[in-house]
Amino acid sequence: QLQLVESGGGLVQSGGSLRLSCVTSGFTLDYYTIHWFRQAPGKEREGVSCFSSRSRTTSYADAVKGRFTISRDTAKKTVYLEMNSLKPEDAGIYYCALKWELTVQPTCDIQAHMDYWGKGTPVTVSS
Repeated sequence: QLQLVESGGGLVQSGGSLRLSCVTSGFTLDYYTIHWFRQAPGKEREGVSCFSSRSRTTSYADAVKGRFTISRDTAKKTVYLEMNSLKPEDAGIYYCALKWELTVQPTCDIQAHMDYWGKGTPVTVSS
């Protein structure tokens, strides 16, 4: 059974940093994109970043470009989201999600429809 388990959320001051982790398990297919989404209270869920296992490319939402970095440790089957220079508007529940990548794409789409979701980890940024 495929599972995505997030961790690393917490409370941080504005300007601070956090590293979120998403441990993946239960699959062997290597053609997928792994994503981070977030949802703030009262707002719709939005795509933050993604990584393509086929093209080895990444994509970011404009709001986080230059501050967030997505990476993957294949041996640990873990995907990370390094978040720096955090702002109060970055607060929310952060979700890890996976989409099978059946065809080669030039890059991943941060707003694509996902096949699997984790349960999320909360991030709070105090001003």
